[in-house]
Amino acid sequence: MTEFELKLEIPSNRLQRVAAAMREGKATRQRLQARYFDTDEGTLAKHGLVVRVRKEGRRWVQTAKGPSDGLLERLEHNVEIAAPAAGEIPAVDLARHVGTPVGRKIFQALKLKTHQTLPILVLLYEVDVQRLKRSVKFADSVVEVALDQGRIVSSSHSLALCELEVELKYGKPEQAVQFARNWCAQYGLWLSSTTKSMKGQRLRSERSFGSAVSATAPEFDRHADGKQIVMAVLRSCLKQVLANASEVAGGSMDPEHIHQLRVGIRRLRTAIRELKPLAEGIEPAWEAPLVDAFRDLGRHRDDSWLALSLQPRIEAAGGPSVDTHRADADIPEPADVVRSPAFQDALLCLIGFVHCAESGNASSTHEIAKKVLRARLKKLRSRIVKDGTKFLSLDEMRQHRVRKRLKRLRYLTEFSAPLFSARRTKAFGSALHPVQDAIGFYNDELVALKAYRRLASEDKQAWFGVGWLSARRIPNSSVCLHELEAFAQVRAFWG
Repeated sequence: MTEFELKLEIPSNRLQRVAAAMREGKATRQRLQARYFDTDEGTLAKHGLVVRVRKEGRRWVQTAKGPSDGLLERLEHNVEIAAPAAGEIPAVDLARHVGTPVGRKIFQALKLKTHQTLPILVLLYEVDVQRLKRSVKFADSVVEVALDQGRIVSSSHSLALCELEVELKYGKPEQAVQFARNWCAQYGLWLSSTTKSMKGQRLRSERSFGSAVSATAPEFDRHADGKQIVMAVLRSCLKQVLANASEVAGGSMDPEHIHQLRVGIRRLRTAIRELKPLAEGIEPAWEAPLVDAFRDLGRHRDDSWLALSLQPRIEAAGGPSVDTHRADADIPEPADVVRSPAFQDALLCLIGFVHCAESGNASSTHEIAKKVLRARLKKLRSRIVKDGTKFLSLDEMRQHRVRKRLKRLRYLTEFSAPLFSARRTKAFGSALHPVQDAIGFYNDELVALKAYRRLASEDKQAWFGVGWLSARRIPNSSVCLHELEAFAQVRAFWG
């Protein structure tokens, strides 16, 4: 069994309205008391697997969940178990999942054969919620909407829980996504990929947030058609974006979460722009909210970089102390950026597109897709090489455009890699790193120079930074030119 579910977080000032909306239909209330188990080493959690025993009203159910190939789909297997004696809790038994897809993943994670002795699982945390749920007929589908309020408890620690789940019971995933879009727009909800089990694991280990998630290469057959390529790339991009956006929307100010979210957004923008000819239905309008979020998160990143990285270097060079935060005083909070209705709707549109397109017909053959990608790669590279020869004479805007094209070329190289020689693709990607690093460093100091000039209008001590950065501009640009000239000699991997 595969579960398709969207989990939405609720702002505290909208909870009453959401609860009232839940009661507009035929809603039922149920208490759910769950216990989650794992090995002492946390082996199941490391593989994205969850095993729980839950009392659902008067029923007891053991459930195993695990990752699937889908974006928001999970493998799930439920077994109703006999009710224990009064006051007792049923024992968890992994053998109940033998022979199921998620059961096979469990045994693989534990490195066991089905006939081998199963490990003893330990109780990690408990979840006790009151669930208000109702089924809704929406278009050709039926979705179950559930409002969960309660607590997660682990040892002496506890965490309040309040979330809305939209689960597809029958029909089309893209229609469940559309239903979620409507509720997000009406009640200011935001999408989260942080499950109850993940929250419980963090509570047990006394962590507020998870680790930042880096990009992963899209996986598809080297003979894939255009639609298969696009779907694999978009899934790869969205996994990175959703994981880090969930942390930032939840309040994380970790620079690595913000950095990886911006990387994911840029990859997603590249996919929308460069892969549009390979599959019907990609809307250019989806890119605008991504651009806005990328820019606002970039302002936060620049502010942190000035204070934590550049200003200490200036002081080490003999410069005075300067409060760099005044350079951009009206930076929006990262959580507000990610929770914004436009950004959330763009993500949901892309999720809906992925699931809708997966059931459609191929829009371009393998040969056409490969030809289109070759043309895109060649065009990007030729523009970079052409502007690279005159980099020192370009204005700042055109220099920055070279940097953006380099990033797009890097991501398009990664997206296209399964179609071409692994050795040549890897060599080309490696050759991109030095020139990207050089121009990235140059651009960062140009942005900093503008910031210190703004600061100097109010704080004369910032003039040292202006002079220090101005003196570095020509040497830094010369390094960029050198790396661009070296890159121009690199052999293209697409033939």
